[in-house]
Amino acid sequence: MERVRTAVYLSVCLSLLTSLCQGQRSADAALGLTTAELAEALQGLLDEGDTRLSMEKRASVIPRCDVGERCAMKHGPRIGRLCDCLRGTACNTFFLRCY
Repeated sequence: MERVRTAVYLSVCLSLLTSLCQGQRSADAALGLTTAELAEALQGLLDEGDTRLSMEKRASVIPRCDVGERCAMKHGPRIGRLCDCLRGTACNTFFLRCY
């Protein structure tokens, strides 16, 4: 009885797997794209993502600094920020370090 049940489960799983693979193969053929074209499209997307990320870095995003690192610089009467202290810490305006 147990062997019959195992054989039935195995045949159902194999038939589902086969039908899914056939559907995937027909979907790939319907697109009509070659591997080289897919690789070229992926490379274009990756290049576009890199330029967008580099522009975001330049657009006044202040990096994070650890406890004890310099977080500001004094310019006469003004204080310029070098980095943003981690959550739970603050920049000490006298020592100009995160504490």
